[in-house]
Amino acid sequence: MNRTPKTLLVIALVVVVGMAFRVSWNALRDVARAIGADHTAATLYPFVVDGLMALALVATLVLTADARRFALRVLGTYTGASLVLNYVHGLVPALHGASVDWGRLADWNPANWALVLLATSLPVGSIYFGSDLVAKVLHHQPTDHPNAKKTTEIGSNRSVAEQGEPALAPVVVNRAPIPRPVQVGFLKPTLPLKPLPAIEPAPARPASTVAADSARPRRATGRVPEVARSVRPKRTPAELLQEARAASADWPDTQLTADRIRKTVHTSAEKARGLRDALIAERTA
Repeated sequence: MNRTPKTLLVIALVVVVGMAFRVSWNALRDVARAIGADHTAATLYPFVVDGLMALALVATLVLTADARRFALRVLGTYTGASLVLNYVHGLVPALHGASVDWGRLADWNPANWALVLLATSLPVGSIYFGSDLVAKVLHHQPTDHPNAKKTTEIGSNRSVAEQGEPALAPVVVNRAPIPRPVQVGFLKPTLPLKPLPAIEPAPARPASTVAADSARPRRATGRVPEVARSVRPKRTPAELLQEARAASADWPDTQLTADRIRKTVHTSAEKARGLRDALIAERTA
């Protein structure tokens, strides 16, 4: 969807919401007068109810996980409350002319008490729930979004050559000098020394065992020199295309993807996409 259709869609939504708010505003104002609100309070009462609905909707689009579910519950609760008050306004014609007694929204006392409690508790709930939603939005971390995890996984799945990082980190070995023993000539022992047992010499190892141990590859303890690394021969684009053509000869068109070509011929993602386009062009021709 281009930018112009999106703008027109948002404008249309604002117009529809504004007209719906005007219709609901009339009913909520009359209900506020019936529960004892003055002229100014009755005029502001619809903004308290329907305004919090708009705030909860915006918070639902921003928050995630438990915070998003909490915003959805607030949105559903205030939407239901506004619907009930609009319904009562339609059932009681006396509310339209402001001729109803204060605190009287229904003839049946239990229903009247429940409706008055609902109408008077909505402003207090707007203060509490509105503050909580704003605090959750301000403390929300964008990294909690699922797309951030996907971006991290994509970055970790890239090869070392694509990330431009060295294969081995240099290892620095600090070798401290070995202190030499200090010979003191003027100190002589006063006690006789206990004779030590004779140490038997270690048995000589066969020459074949020594040769086998020396032939074993030793693990590198530092950075491998450039001359000791195995240099892979560079392949021309024609050679890469020939290898990809031979490897994908029996692949169906649905499995001819750049990722599979990259893993098969061991090349970069950019070259794999070029090889895929070339093979698809050959098959189409």
